[in-house]
Amino acid sequence: MINYRYLGNSGLKITELTYGNWLTHASQVANEQAAACVKAALDVGISSFDTADVYANTAAETVLGDILKGERRESLEIFTKVYWPTGPKGANDVGLSRKHIMESINGSLTRLQTDYVDLYQAHRYDYETPLEETMTAFADVVRQGKALYIGVSEWTADQIREGVKLADQLNIQLISSQPQYSMLWRVIEDEVVPASEESGVSQIVWSPVAQGVLTGKYKPGQAPPEGSRATDEKGGADMIKRFMNDDVLTRVQKLEPIAQELDLTMAQLAIAWVLQNPNVSAAIIGASRPEQVTENAKASGVEIPAELMTRIDEALGDIVERDPLKTVETNPQERPA
Repeated sequence: MINYRYLGNSGLKITELTYGNWLTHASQVANEQAAACVKAALDVGISSFDTADVYANTAAETVLGDILKGERRESLEIFTKVYWPTGPKGANDVGLSRKHIMESINGSLTRLQTDYVDLYQAHRYDYETPLEETMTAFADVVRQGKALYIGVSEWTADQIREGVKLADQLNIQLISSQPQYSMLWRVIEDEVVPASEESGVSQIVWSPVAQGVLTGKYKPGQAPPEGSRATDEKGGADMIKRFMNDDVLTRVQKLEPIAQELDLTMAQLAIAWVLQNPNVSAAIIGASRPEQVTENAKASGVEIPAELMTRIDEALGDIVERDPLKTVETNPQERPA
């Protein structure tokens, strides 16, 4: 079964493997297959589920809500997010204005078929809305009982500090950060993690297997496997392309003997690796097949010895991205149209 960890400086426990439906539900995966994946997650003990209003332009929330509606709500932790354009994508269908937040939470609750979400997250930082307005709107969402806790995604260290400061003043709990984090993408380690630790915030990380690169299925000098994310022109290929070069793929192949020593698949090793960071509360895993969920669940509770952590660093060498500025560079400085 899956281990639980506290989320930030709160009493909320979540499963250290959290099921996410970005790029899958209502997009790459048929609804019946999506239901099978969620059932597999529940069967292995995953009770935390992450989605967002923007996924499949709101349809992913609907699919997840339909699948989970027969489950005991009190036994689940449901997370969603707000920021990116949704609906007809009008001038106010995007961002973290009070208007968009208040309308978006109502839409998300309807689609998810629940009275509240456990965690409501700012999907990016909105440079066009005063932070005070954003946090006040989040506080009202909490006071109305529509969300229990607040989180952020891909915010810088300074943005997290300011958000937590305002949350404290408003007497609500901002307890989580959802950044990209993997063996290959470690941009949060130098600034975001220390700021989070001092602020009572922990990480729910996405892409722990680097869009599938860390599974080892992409070989240097070879075309990507048919049907893999690297061949998905609907969005997957664009996300993975930063890792799709022979230098990275050659280094990744050096991880296979380390995984074998631990009797793990390379995907399990990658997920277990992010969970070694004490500031990480959960790794988000997605799936297009239920057996992927079952296999990845075996990463829960794995402890990687220090000497093998060192060997991982040596194997990957200087291909690891560590620059904290990447958090700013990969995020929009103005609301997307």
